[in-house]
Amino acid sequence: MTDQLEPVDDTTKYKRKIDNSLARFSAAHDELEAEEQERRDRRDKLVARFEQTRTKLHRAVTVATSVVGQRGSALVQDEEPETESDDQQASPQTRLQEKKERRNNRTLLAARVTAITLAVLVFIATGIAWGAKTWFNSQFNEIAALDQNSKDIQNAQGQLGDENFLIVGSDTREGAEVEDNVGDPDGVPGARSDTVMLAHIPKDRKRAVVVSFPRDLEISRPECERWNPETGEYGEVVDAADVVKLNSAFNVGGPRCVTKVIQQISGMAINHFVGIDFNGFKGMVDAVGGVTVHIDEPMEDQELGMIVAETGDVVLRGDQALNFVRARKVYSDPTFSDYGRMSRQQEFMSSLLSATLSRDVLLDVGKLTGFVNAFARSTFGENIGVDQLLTLAQSMQGLSAGAVEFMTVPTVGEANENSNEELLEQDTADLFKALIDNTPLPGEEPAEPEPGPGEQQAADSSE
Repeated sequence: MTDQLEPVDDTTKYKRKIDNSLARFSAAHDELEAEEQERRDRRDKLVARFEQTRTKLHRAVTVATSVVGQRGSALVQDEEPETESDDQQASPQTRLQEKKERRNNRTLLAARVTAITLAVLVFIATGIAWGAKTWFNSQFNEIAALDQNSKDIQNAQGQLGDENFLIVGSDTREGAEVEDNVGDPDGVPGARSDTVMLAHIPKDRKRAVVVSFPRDLEISRPECERWNPETGEYGEVVDAADVVKLNSAFNVGGPRCVTKVIQQISGMAINHFVGIDFNGFKGMVDAVGGVTVHIDEPMEDQELGMIVAETGDVVLRGDQALNFVRARKVYSDPTFSDYGRMSRQQEFMSSLLSATLSRDVLLDVGKLTGFVNAFARSTFGENIGVDQLLTLAQSMQGLSAGAVEFMTVPTVGEANENSNEELLEQDTADLFKALIDNTPLPGEEPAEPEPGPGEQQAADSSE
């Protein structure tokens, strides 16, 4: 812990910002967990009522069939001519019993009608919920991206149950309007991966690690099919290439190619791909009412100009939010490079998740629908439907603030003669082996086992 009388360096400031973001994220998780429990309770009650209603409906139909049969027999008997002796034999007591029986039948019929009506309403409500889920899933732009049988995956059996989301921020300008202020396809053709993050949540859901990859990371690109960002289709095969940048993999081969590269580097089984482009990104931020970030100094970029003039906790919306995650050459950033941008992107993603999972959004139908619509417009990928996103949200509910760690893949830290970043191969291998095996990360202390009852009693008695 830093003494308050000592000077606070940039690393300490950054750690404090991360701690503040994670604390807010943890609070949002706790709220969501309580809300999810309430939803489960309501769902269980609804299922129980539906089963009761179905049972009543079955009984009603059975009894109704019996009543119809009895009435049919009665009608046949009524058609037979009555003799005078029959009228003389009918007593007032018998007529009173018949009247009472008819009244009981009417009451029973009303109860059956009510039961049938409730059953129909439950069926309609269930259909509406199913229809809403189907509609939401239809909004996502499905693009082939995954290769879950890749030979590059290490210890595939040991990764069963893990959730690995490859998140790629694309700089494609397809579909962008002039007012979006991101350029157009004529000025900036094609699509590159400005942001590449691998979010890992192990099967036990006890932590989450998000690893960022520099866009200028030097790689050997495998053989890939050429991808058309306008249509989302793949075409002819492009030969493999050495000494190229990571963002060129997306430019050449789209989601499939960048997934191949990251699986080669990490050995991890990527089972979700989420691509986000500039067009529509601002709508996601605006739909949740903006994203709060902490600014220590005014943020001005060499290319984008002044982005944030205020300091402290600032709510970013629209163009300002977009420029915050795009800026690479910020004067107040000591790195003045992609490393500073990755740090800002990690902070922004944490705050955006916190805002999205907050009560203000989840309990507001308008905001939630607006966010889903904006997310659908600006994202594409594979295995990212409603069920998968709910799995991600539920997996992160129980995580404490310290259980979510943002980091960058180990690199030399300086550009080589090709202006590329080089991996520290052994450090990289150690990092991803720890993630795959679900062991402490390099540099972390192993978690101490909890003492047993006897050990705890001995420790208490020695104090």
